[in-house]
Amino acid sequence: MLGSDHASRLTAFEALLAWPGGLQLGGGVTTDNAMEYLDAGASHVIVTSFVFREGQLEEDRLKALVKLVGKQRLVLDLSCRQRDGQYWVVTDRWQRFSSLSLGEASLAELAGSCDEFLVHGVDVEGMQLGIDETLVELLGKWSPIPVTYAGGARTLDDLQRVAGAGKGRVDITVGSALDIYGGQLPYAKVVEWHRQQQQGVAA
Repeated sequence: MLGSDHASRLTAFEALLAWPGGLQLGGGVTTDNAMEYLDAGASHVIVTSFVFREGQLEEDRLKALVKLVGKQRLVLDLSCRQRDGQYWVVTDRWQRFSSLSLGEASLAELAGSCDEFLVHGVDVEGMQLGIDETLVELLGKWSPIPVTYAGGARTLDDLQRVAGAGKGRVDITVGSALDIYGGQLPYAKVVEWHRQQQQGVAA
């Protein structure tokens, strides 16, 4: 996540310059600053709060952002929590439930406005207790465009479970479990696992 303070912005721009076209950037993205990040080298901008206000999807704001940057450079963050048997998009530091539940119809409609989805399984995020396998399975079933899942991964077996439950259609991102962030999962082994997965696809 990109913070709004000067130091965070400076670090973000340094990273974008170091790997032009290789990084996505999210956190406080609006129509006022999205092009600044893309021009600095971001491949995509990731947005949540700008298009969700007071728990409602602001379609006019989403349309304005798509018009500005193009759907091919936009990632929608649909991070969610489970309630009453459904997964609901949450905003405001994941504390506010929105009126949008994830499903085949809602993802199909939103897919027309972005290039990818990013979905944190908030119920397991940061806990290193394993993935939300049900959510991954549903994302693999429902999403018509690329989708990346985040939350709970702690072992290579968790990565493999995402590949299996998502039927090869769901990517995964790993954070606090990595050794480079103080966790127990070696970054080098994750990179090697990813390479093996890519080789399997190519074969």
